[in-house]
Amino acid sequence: MGDEIKKGLMGVTVDETSISKVMPEINSLTYRGYAAQDLCAKCKFEEVAYLILNGDLPNSKELKKFEREEKKERKLSKSLINIIKQMPKKSHPMDVARTAVSVMGLEDKETTDNSQKANLRKAMRIFSKTPVALAAFYRLRKGKQIISPKEKLSFAENFFYMCFGRVPNKDIVKAFDVSLILYAEHSFNVSTFTARTITSSLSDIHGAITGAIASLKGPLHGGANEEVMHMMNKIKKPENALNWINNALDKKEVVMGFGHRVYKSGDSRVPTMREYFGKVAKIKNDKKFEKIYDIVEKVMIDKKNIHPNVDYPTGPTYHLMGFDTDFFTPIFVISRITGWSAHIIEQHSTNKLIRPLAAYNGSQHRQVSSIEER
Repeated sequence: MGDEIKKGLMGVTVDETSISKVMPEINSLTYRGYAAQDLCAKCKFEEVAYLILNGDLPNSKELKKFEREEKKERKLSKSLINIIKQMPKKSHPMDVARTAVSVMGLEDKETTDNSQKANLRKAMRIFSKTPVALAAFYRLRKGKQIISPKEKLSFAENFFYMCFGRVPNKDIVKAFDVSLILYAEHSFNVSTFTARTITSSLSDIHGAITGAIASLKGPLHGGANEEVMHMMNKIKKPENALNWINNALDKKEVVMGFGHRVYKSGDSRVPTMREYFGKVAKIKNDKKFEKIYDIVEKVMIDKKNIHPNVDYPTGPTYHLMGFDTDFFTPIFVISRITGWSAHIIEQHSTNKLIRPLAAYNGSQHRQVSSIEER
C-alpha cells in the first residue's frame, strides 16, 4: 500500500516552534513558556503581544515603547477608509478584515522586505490598523459615522470606543483583554499553518496574514465562536436546553464549541474564559446564556466525554458585551495577528518550502482519443 496517509496531517510533526506549546505536564497552553492563564491574571494584552512577537515579557520601558508604536500606527489611509465605505453592507466582516489587510499590503513601502526587522514593523502596522478597519465597517453598516481611534486608550478600550462610542466599565474591558490573550496564539493550527505555508514560498507577511484570515473564517476553526452563538440563539432559553442537546446528539449533529485536536481532557483556556463570561453576565444582569451553557456542557461531558473549547464561553461573552455575532471571529483575528506574525518571522528564519506529497487514486494511464471519437 506504500506510505500511510495521514488525513489532515493528523499526528504529523512538520517543523519546530518556540512560540507556543500545550504542555501536558501542567495541562496548559503556554506562550514562550508562560501559562496562558497566568498571563491573563498578571498581564494586559499588550504585554502578551510583545511577548509573542519578541520572545519575552517586556519591562515597563519596553512596554511603553511598544504601546507608543501601536498607537502611532492606528490611523488608516484615506484610500483604505474610502474602500471600506464602498464595501457592501452585507459583507461578512471576516472578508472585510481579509481585504483590509490586503490593501495595507498595497500601501506598505516595505512589502517586499522580508527581513526580521521589517516584518516586525509591518506586523505592528497590521496589528494596529486591523481593529480600526473592522470598527469602521462595524459603524458604517449600521449607518453611523466612523469613530477615529484615540491615542490615550489601550488596545482593548480603543476597540470598544471605535465600535460603540464609549468605553465600558473596567471589568468588561478586562474580560475582553483576557479573551484576546487566550486567542493570541495556538501553535500549528489551520490558519497558522496556512500563514507558514504561504511564507515558505518567500511570500510577504500581508499575503500570509490575508490567507490566514481566509482560513480562520471557517466554522471548524475560528468561526466556531459564531456557531456557538447561533446554537444558543436556537435554544432560546434554559428550559429548552436539555431537550435541544439530547435531540442534537440523537441526530448525530455536530455541537459547536466542543472538542479539540490538541486537548484530550479539556481546553486549558476554558476555566479562565468561563470565569470572565460569568463576570460579564453578572454585570449585564443576564444569566440566561450561562444557564444554557452549563446544561449543554454537562450533557456533552456525561454522554460523550467531550469537553468545551475556548470558543464555547467566548461566543456568549462577546454577545453580552454587545458585539454582533458575525464580529466574533474578526475579534479573534485582531488578537491572532500577533501569533501569525511571530510564526511568519519564525518560518523565514529557518525556511524550507512546504511541499507535501499526495497518494494518487485517479485513473490509470489512458490514451487520448480525438474529439470526433469521444
